[in-house]
Amino acid sequence: MSSLPVPAPTIIPGKDLNLPQKTLAGPGPSNVSERVLQAMAMPTLGHLHPEFCKVMDDIKAGTQYIFQTKNAMTFALSATGHAGMECVMTNMLEPGRTVLIANNGIWGVRSKDMAQRQGATVKEVNCEAGSNFSLAELEAAVKAHKPDLLFVTHGESSTGVVQPLEGLGAMCHANNCLFAVDTVASLGGVPLKADELEIDIIYTGSQKTLGVPPGTAPISFSPKAVEFFKSRKNPPTSFYLDLNWLGEYWNCWPDKGRVYHHTGPVNSMYGLREGLAVVSEEGLENCWRRHRLCADRLHEGLADLGLELFVQAPEKRLPTVTTIKVPEGVQWNAVTAYCMKNDLVEISGGLGPTAGKVWRIGVMGNN
Repeated sequence: MSSLPVPAPTIIPGKDLNLPQKTLAGPGPSNVSERVLQAMAMPTLGHLHPEFCKVMDDIKAGTQYIFQTKNAMTFALSATGHAGMECVMTNMLEPGRTVLIANNGIWGVRSKDMAQRQGATVKEVNCEAGSNFSLAELEAAVKAHKPDLLFVTHGESSTGVVQPLEGLGAMCHANNCLFAVDTVASLGGVPLKADELEIDIIYTGSQKTLGVPPGTAPISFSPKAVEFFKSRKNPPTSFYLDLNWLGEYWNCWPDKGRVYHHTGPVNSMYGLREGLAVVSEEGLENCWRRHRLCADRLHEGLADLGLELFVQAPEKRLPTVTTIKVPEGVQWNAVTAYCMKNDLVEISGGLGPTAGKVWRIGVMGNN
């Protein structure tokens, strides 16, 4: 008889973990390939062993490829996509700095929340759910508010909208403003070349088009963004997301060696490396094309069923996340529950401004 005051749970000892294979056709995570899962099952190494440092270097190179950037300050956070957003706000903002949030969905709402927690001055420019911003609208807002940073969501997964980025980086720089972009729901599914677009900070998550389990977030900072970080008056409010420490752990700072910051999730990083390798082997342009073709085929099938897409203008639709209007008289959650119960297929409801109004179907990675 054990003397421990808290007994061992009866559900764990002697029981094998047995989980069903589901088709994850929601807005993420996407299904993970056997190749990535096998990579993650490789032996765990120390977080500063030379073999793992090589994995980190491979991830850095793969991240530069998928972002199409030559930024030296490029790495992957040991956390989900939300941490990418938090990392932007933590390192770029402090009291006395101003950020302009382009808000057309839930990620505008959450980025505003994170920015306010840094003590920065937060301004907003808004448009209705299901639409995006023109270059002229964002330029007018930048000129009016004179921010240090413009934050834009490339793929607004709550509404199924893609935001054009052409011209925004140059416009920001002409107005002494940095340009940050969330690509969690879009990267790999929508053409994007960060350096050509003059993006200063860009991040994504592992669990969407990369087809890697949630838990890592590739991110990159331009030289302008790094200099802006170095001009801070105060240290970042988060030790874990401090760019100075992260840059050292990932060996991104020139003339500095790699140092311990945190214990990286070694096996998760194996998976990210493999997911990046898969995209590299396919070719980024082929990956973009595949997602576009699959989204078009989905849209045609939905039209054949008599269903209406939430985003009216085809050029504003995000290929990776499709939003479908729930017909009048139909319970959205009854449909999603039916799909899960009978076919083990995940289809999600709306989120934020689309809650209760749409279904969301993800076309990303293996799906």
